[in-house]
Amino acid sequence: MKALTWQSRGKITCETVPDPKIEHGRDVIIKVTACAICGSDLHLMGGFMPTMECGDILGHETMGEVIEVGRDNHKLKVGDRIVVPFTICCGECRQCKWGNWSCCERTNPNGKLQAETYGYPLAGLFGFSHITGGYAGGQAEYLRVPYADVGPIVVPENLTDEQVLFLSDIFPTAYQAAEHCDIGPEDTVAIWGCGPVGVLAVKCCYLLGAKRVIAIDSVPERLALAREAGAETIDLSKENVQDTLTEMTKGLGPDSVIEAVGMESHGADTKLQKVSSAIMEHTVSLERPFALNQAILACRPGGNVSMPGVFAGPVGPVALGVLMNKGLTLKTGQTHMVRYMKPLLERIQEGEIDPSFIISHRSTNLEEGPALYEAFRNKTDNCTKVVFKPHG
Repeated sequence: MKALTWQSRGKITCETVPDPKIEHGRDVIIKVTACAICGSDLHLMGGFMPTMECGDILGHETMGEVIEVGRDNHKLKVGDRIVVPFTICCGECRQCKWGNWSCCERTNPNGKLQAETYGYPLAGLFGFSHITGGYAGGQAEYLRVPYADVGPIVVPENLTDEQVLFLSDIFPTAYQAAEHCDIGPEDTVAIWGCGPVGVLAVKCCYLLGAKRVIAIDSVPERLALAREAGAETIDLSKENVQDTLTEMTKGLGPDSVIEAVGMESHGADTKLQKVSSAIMEHTVSLERPFALNQAILACRPGGNVSMPGVFAGPVGPVALGVLMNKGLTLKTGQTHMVRYMKPLLERIQEGEIDPSFIISHRSTNLEEGPALYEAFRNKTDNCTKVVFKPHG
C-alpha cells in the first residue's frame, strides 16, 4: 500500500509499505476513505517530537470502511464505516473507567520509555512517534486499528466523510478546549491560533454559550476563516495583543483564554516576554510558549487558561508567577476522545455544525502528500486544512 512516511527532519515521502494485518483479536483493518494532515503532524515534520524513526507512517485523523475483523471484536463488522480516534484506549484500566481516556494505562507498548519523560505511561497514539507506542498512522491506504471495540464509532451513511472525519481529533479537541473554559452566557473568550483547532474552538465556544470570541493570529486566510466562524480578530503582526484585548474588553480582559498554538509559537510584545524570547530563540532544546505567555497575561484575574496546543518536553520560561498571582485555572491534556465523539456526532446530525468548512485542499493521491505538507507548514496557497481520499 501507499503511505506518507517520516524520513528525517523536514522530509516527508510517499512510500510503498506492507499492508497491515490483524495482530490481536480486538483489531480491525480499515480501507482508509479519508484522512487529514493535523497541525501537530507539523511538529513531527519539524523534528520537535523525540523518538521518530525513518519510515514511520504518519497520520492520526482517519476514517474508513472495515474490511477485516479480529476474532475477539464483537462490536464491529465488515462493511462498517467508522471514524477512528487518534487515541488508543483499552476500556478496562482505571483511567478508562474514570473517563480519562487519553490517560489509558495499557495501550502504549513503550510505556516504560514514556514514563521516563512523563512519570507514567499514557494512551497510545496513531502515527505520533515511538514514545507514544510506535503505532502506524492513518495517512495511508489501509490502517490496523488496535482495541477497535472501544474508541471507533460507526457513522451514518447520510453524512459525508468530510462532515465526520474531524471527529477523529480536532473537533473533539476544540470542544474539550472550550469546555475547559467553563463558559458562562456573558463570557468573552480569546483564542490564540487560528489553525483548524483554533477555528473550530471558535464554533465550540459559541455552542457552549459564549457571548463573544476574539481570535488571534497573523496569517490573513486563517484570520478570515476565524471571522467566518463568528470571531472578532486581532492580527498580532500589526497590533499589540495585550493592548488591543484590553481596549476591546474595556479594561476587563477575556474571561477565558485558549492556547491553540503549541510548541512552535513565535513572537512577544511585553518586556517579560521579550526577555524570554531572546533566551528561547537561541535554545533549540526548549519548546516555545510565546502564545501561552501572552494568553496568561491577557486573561482576567480569576479566569481560565485552556491549553489544547501540543507540547512534548522541556519548555522555555513560562509566566507561572502571573498565573499564580492572578489566581488563574489552567486546564490541559490530550483529548478524552471517547467522551466527546458520539455527542458531537449528534450535533453534526442535527445541523448545529459542519466542521468541513475548514478544508482548503483535497487530494485523491497520497503522492501529493509531501508537497501538501510543505504548503500547510509554510502557510502558502491559502492552505488551512488538507484532506486525502486515498482510494479516490
